[in-house]
Amino acid sequence: MSLGTGKTRKGTAARKKAAGRTQTETEFELRLYVAGQTSRSLAAFANLKKICEEHLAGRYRIEVIDLIKNPQLAQGDQILAIPTLVRKLPEPIKKIIGDLSDTLRVLVGLDIRPAS
Repeated sequence: MSLGTGKTRKGTAARKKAAGRTQTETEFELRLYVAGQTSRSLAAFANLKKICEEHLAGRYRIEVIDLIKNPQLAQGDQILAIPTLVRKLPEPIKKIIGDLSDTLRVLVGLDIRPAS
């Protein structure tokens, strides 16, 4: 499996539109920060894809940022550990560190499922 890097951007109008949606129709903009194609990075990406397909089908975008290739990008989202998942939209911004193998923790962290 290869980690591709998607380049997606949303403007202010799109952010305002997303803010008015209900949780079941909200689009999620996610950034996964990794360092190369290590087993941990690949696991994080695979776990994220699985979670998104099961719980956000058709309502998400993933941008993978390889800090080996672009280390300067870590500063923008204040990345201190990798892999790190950043939920850019819907606001507020949320961060989850690790390989995303704990599905319930990821769902709660992304506000997809309330904490029980």
